[in-house]
Amino acid sequence: MRMRHKPWADDFLKENDHIVVQEPFEHKGKWKDLFKKDQPIHIEIGSGKGQFIAGMASLHPEINFIGIELAKSVIVTAVQKVMDAEVDNVCMVNVDAKDLREMFADNEIDHIYLNFSDPWPKSRHEKRRLTFHTFLEQYEAVLKQDGKVTLKTDNRGLFEYSLVSFSAYGMQLEEVALDLHGLEDPMNVTTEYEEKFAAKGQPIYRCKASFRG
Repeated sequence: MRMRHKPWADDFLKENDHIVVQEPFEHKGKWKDLFKKDQPIHIEIGSGKGQFIAGMASLHPEINFIGIELAKSVIVTAVQKVMDAEVDNVCMVNVDAKDLREMFADNEIDHIYLNFSDPWPKSRHEKRRLTFHTFLEQYEAVLKQDGKVTLKTDNRGLFEYSLVSFSAYGMQLEEVALDLHGLEDPMNVTTEYEEKFAAKGQPIYRCKASFRG
């Protein structure tokens, strides 16, 4: 569904520069300096309306989080949720994460979350899937040696594709859950999409993978 344009979004993002990083590419290799504490850094690619990243920041004050979201009409809601959560371990970035290596130095990130990414189901769009091998190359570069990638999706096709892609790249699959909510994982922080699909009885899939040292 197309989000309604919010003409005030630009001003809102600038006014809240304590959360929204205005020049993210200038912080490559220095992201830890933006946080009050020197802690592991986790990033979410495609933060949407921010329920996940605000919830994770509240649940894990020992971790610093960076949420990346391109749509201005969506990220404003995420920023508001972070403010409402009253956490100080989140930064938001309003850019296209087409190449993470432009924004982060090698070995700078500890964990990457891919939550309900666009499945790009047509074969000709395979290169756009966030688990295509060119994206995995980026993740491997910016992640520390023991860093992980966690994928959650309601799309069975994307999930199966990602499992094959991870394995073909040589990654270690540490978890494969075909019914995440059936596990009743108390540490699972849901996204808005996740709640919507789960309410309809749609299985939620999750996998965790790491790069071999």
